[in-house]
Amino acid sequence: MGDDAARRNHPQLPHNQVLVLSTDVLPQSGSKCYDDDGRLKQSGTVWTASAHIITAVIGSGVLSLAWATAQLGWIAGPAVMLLFSFATYYTSTLLVACYPSGDPVNGKRNYTYMDAVRKNLGGFKAMICGGAQYLNLLGVAIGYTIASSISMMAIKRSNCFHAGGTENTCHMNSKPYMIAFGVAEIIFSQIPDFDQIWWLSIVVAGMSFTYLTIGFGLVIAKVAETGKIRGSLTGLSVGTVTEAQKIWRSFQALGDMAFAYSYSLSLIEIQNTPRAPPAESKTMKKAILLSVGVTTLFYMLCGCMGYAAFGDLSPRNLLTDFGFYNPFWLHDIANAAIVIHLVGAYQVYCQPLFAFVEKITAEKFPDSEFITKDIKIPIPGFRPYNLNLFRLVWRTAFVVVTTLISMPRPLSDDIVGLLGALGFWPLTIYFPIEMYISRKKIPNWSTRWICLQILNIAFLIISIAAALGSIAQVITDLKSFKLFSTAY
Repeated sequence: MGDDAARRNHPQLPHNQVLVLSTDVLPQSGSKCYDDDGRLKQSGTVWTASAHIITAVIGSGVLSLAWATAQLGWIAGPAVMLLFSFATYYTSTLLVACYPSGDPVNGKRNYTYMDAVRKNLGGFKAMICGGAQYLNLLGVAIGYTIASSISMMAIKRSNCFHAGGTENTCHMNSKPYMIAFGVAEIIFSQIPDFDQIWWLSIVVAGMSFTYLTIGFGLVIAKVAETGKIRGSLTGLSVGTVTEAQKIWRSFQALGDMAFAYSYSLSLIEIQNTPRAPPAESKTMKKAILLSVGVTTLFYMLCGCMGYAAFGDLSPRNLLTDFGFYNPFWLHDIANAAIVIHLVGAYQVYCQPLFAFVEKITAEKFPDSEFITKDIKIPIPGFRPYNLNLFRLVWRTAFVVVTTLISMPRPLSDDIVGLLGALGFWPLTIYFPIEMYISRKKIPNWSTRWICLQILNIAFLIISIAAALGSIAQVITDLKSFKLFSTAY
C-alpha cells in the first residue's frame, strides 16, 4: 500500500519504480535522490546521451546512402545529405529547448515529446504528434525486424557463396531469423526504462562504427582495385532508366536520406537521461553537436565512397546486397555488427512507446496490482530485479505482434524510404519549429519567423516528394510481390 500511495502522489515517477517508503515519508523535491519535479535524479552524461543519439541516428539505412547518392549524383547527393544534417541539428536544438516549460533552468520538465507539444501547442496537436510518433515507432520496430533478418541471412549466404561459388543460389527462409531477433527483443525489452539502457547504447554505438568502418574500408579497397572513381555529376543517367524512373528514384533517394536522419521522435525521451546540473538542454546541445557531426562524417564517407566504387550500379545495401563477396569473414563481421546494432536500436526507439502505454495504463488502473506492483527478484552480485507483470505481458505481446507482421517480409527497402518521408517532416521539422515560435513568442512575419517557415515549407515539399517516390516504388514492386514469400 505504501508503494502504491507514493506512486499515486508522484505521477512523474515511472509506475515500475519501487519506492521503499511509507505514505507519510514521501520524496521531497530538491533532495539528494530526487529532482525538483519529484523524479529520481538521473546519472547520464554528454557521452551517454551521445551514445543514445548515435544509436538512434545510425541505422542500417546508412548502407543505402551510396544507392541514394547514385540517384542524385555528385552535386546533389552530398549537398542533400549536408542539408539534412544541418536541418536535423538545428531543429533538434529547438526541440531540446522546449524540454522545460517556463524558466529554462527551473521550469517544469516535459518528459515526453507529446508533453512538450501539449504544453506549447495544445492538446489537439499533441494528439497528432502522438499518432505520428507512435505509428512511426511501430513501423521502425517492424523495419528493424526485417533488416536484422536480412543481415543474418546475408551472413549465411556469404558463407554459402564462399563454399559453392557466387553462382550458388543459396536460398533460405527468413522466419527463423526473425523469430531469433524477436526472442532477443523480448529479453531486452524487460529493461524497465530508458535510463537503464545506457550500456546497451554504448555497445550499439560501437557496433555502428564497426560496420561503417568495414563498409568504408571495403569501398576504398574497391576504388583502389579498379583505379577509377565512378559516377557522374547528375547521377543515374536517363537511358539507363527512363525519365520517369529517374524522377521517382530521385524522390525515393530523398526518403532514404530522411530515414537516415530520423531520430527526433526519441530525442525528448533521451533528454530525460542526463543528470542536472547543468541544465539538460545544455548537455543535450553538446551531445547533438557531437553525435550529428560524427554521423554526418560517416554518412558522407560511406555514401560518397560507395558511389565512387560502384557508380550507377551501387547496391541498395552495401553489405547485404552483395556489393562485396570477399573477404567473406569481414563481410560476416560487418553484418553481425548490424544485427547487434539493430537489437539495441529497437530498444532506443521502442522505450518511449513502452513507457507511454504503461503510464496511461497505470493512471487508468492505479489500484491494479497486476499493473502497478513490482516483484523483487534477487540476483546474486547485483541489485534485485523489479519484475512487473504488466510490463512483462505488454512488452512481450508488442514484440510478438511486430515479429508476426514482419514475417510475410514486406517490401522493406521501399518501407524504409516511406517511413523516412512520413516521419521526418512532422517530428523533425514542423513540431520543433512551431513549439519554438510559440515558446519564444516570435511575431508573425518577422524576419526570424519567415526564415523558420521557409525551412518548414522547404522540408514539407521534400518530404512529399520522397513519399511519392516511395509509393511509386511500392506500387511497382507489388506487381511481383508474393505475400507469404520468405525466401532470400
